[in-house]
Amino acid sequence: MSHPRDPSARSHAPHAPSAPCDVRVEQHGAVAVLVLDDERRKNAMTPELGDALRRVVTEVRARRGVRAVVLTGAGDAFSAGGDLTMLERLRRVSREESKATMLAFYGRYLSILELEVPTIAAVRGPAIGAGLAVALACDLMVCDEDAKLAVNFAKLGLYPGMGTTYFLERRAGALRAAELVLTGRRFTGREALAWGLANHAVPAAEVLPRALALAEDIARSSPATVRALKTRLAPSPAALRAALEHEAEQQSESYLGADLGEGLAAARERRAAVFQDA
Repeated sequence: MSHPRDPSARSHAPHAPSAPCDVRVEQHGAVAVLVLDDERRKNAMTPELGDALRRVVTEVRARRGVRAVVLTGAGDAFSAGGDLTMLERLRRVSREESKATMLAFYGRYLSILELEVPTIAAVRGPAIGAGLAVALACDLMVCDEDAKLAVNFAKLGLYPGMGTTYFLERRAGALRAAELVLTGRRFTGREALAWGLANHAVPAAEVLPRALALAEDIARSSPATVRALKTRLAPSPAALRAALEHEAEQQSESYLGADLGEGLAAARERRAAVFQDA
């Protein structure tokens, strides 16, 4: 097995400066590694990064010979979650506009589901909120055993989005999903493994090599059979679509409420939010 280049490592070869927000593709034989590359913001989920991911997904789908895809983040984070600036802006628009914006936003990142080959999330460091949802949208996950994971929407005063309610219940079951979305508490990669959210939990330095080894093992299987299995094991398009519609509708309600304003203020001030009874 060829060992992958760590996407957080600095190359000493001459190269053009990278864009402030991009998704890089590194080809390792039959495996394509997609790297969310906005290290300065810990790969926060902006519309621009989502556009870059969608473009790369389209490019990789057109490549011949790709048999598996690994999705990871540059630097020491998979994704710190949603961009708070975007959330602030959506508090100033109509419900209809915010709902349409969120559905389009989900579509950018969940374009990962359009890949016809198996996808593996290589999660090192934080994967928070919608960032964790995108990792869960992949077919398999290799996780940093000490990763900081959370679906902390309720702590922010925002209904969950990006398919969180669907993917969590599908992976971990209704009771565990309810606990995680209602409390918004943080958990580790070790816990994610124990609860069925991840396939492997390993030290941070081993995450990408383990994910690539898994992808290369898949790539040695029959391509036609693997594609058929991916279709059989994939999320139900109708069920996921219904969940996304519901989440976008509920998030549009959250944008109109006082709780999100308090949650965003608390995040800016690095304090616990104090929500009032409705």
